[in-house]
Amino acid sequence: MTRTLAARAVLALGAAAALSGCIPAVILGGAAATAVAISDRRQPEVLLGDKRIEYAVSGRIDDALRDQAHINATSYNYTVLLTGEAYTPELKAQAEKIATEVPQVKNVVNEIDVAGRSSLASRSNDSLITTKVKANLISDAGKRYEPEQVKIVTERGVVYLLGLVTREEADAITDVVRSTTGVQKVVRVFEYILPPAKRDSDVRNPTPSR
Repeated sequence: MTRTLAARAVLALGAAAALSGCIPAVILGGAAATAVAISDRRQPEVLLGDKRIEYAVSGRIDDALRDQAHINATSYNYTVLLTGEAYTPELKAQAEKIATEVPQVKNVVNEIDVAGRSSLASRSNDSLITTKVKANLISDAGKRYEPEQVKIVTERGVVYLLGLVTREEADAITDVVRSTTGVQKVVRVFEYILPPAKRDSDVRNPTPSR
């Protein structure tokens, strides 16, 4: 079994288990993490940096905003996506400012809704949508991409896509996500890279697109 196939098998098992309501402990172990890391286009130090950024941003926002917001921070290649809810526009802006001040963060995409906290039912539905999207990306027969290279975040039925992908890969991935039951909208927070034959060191900054 190749590295890519191994990673895909692990993700498929996780998606199937989540759909059935049972997530085996092995999915959360080192084998899954290793398989996914192998196929990730980020360098190992960037992977670790993104984890540190997520922890730092989430901690600082929680400390500052307390019970006035429900905000999730996702970092991919040092770009931070903020999703969730804040009670006022001022709190939304404050959360973005906090994120930009965390070391190594190069860009912040602020997709926080000015609204009350989402319900438990809404969050559970978002988790289900994420699972279905991952399963569809894995099973897509005509795919021109590696599903493990896509980070998926769902809030209120809106699916955010992060990753280092070519334009062709982004379009193919988006088509699959849009056709997934329950998805209300797709927002691309991709960083676009050139195809292997033309690739150089230039990577464009992500701009959300609908």
